[in-house]
Amino acid sequence: MIRRGPGLLGTMARTAVVAGTATAVSGGVMRRQQARADQAREAAAYQQQQQDAAMQAQMQQYAQQAAAQQAPPGPAAPAAPAGDTDLTAKLKQLADLKAAGALSDEEFAAAKAKLLGV
Repeated sequence: MIRRGPGLLGTMARTAVVAGTATAVSGGVMRRQQARADQAREAAAYQQQQQDAAMQAQMQQYAQQAAAQQAPPGPAAPAAPAGDTDLTAKLKQLADLKAAGALSDEEFAAAKAKLLGV
């Protein structure tokens, strides 16, 4: 009998080497692909974080501008003392009397000046 090839054992050995090499190569390819995907995710997360920070800063700037536009231009008026509620009520009574026709314009102006201490 003449043998023409490596035989069964040689064929099995060659198949094992080829399979092992293929597994090693595909494992390396998978690791590189995974590393690239991880790097792309990290880059996207960093970019999103930068955009969020820029948007936050812009929103803060808009809020400051809106607050500046709503603020009165001059110094703030001092808060009324607690006794001014009485004064307000008396001024309202005077206005009601004037509206009802019980006081003339001159009488209203004089009474108002007297209440305000002018």
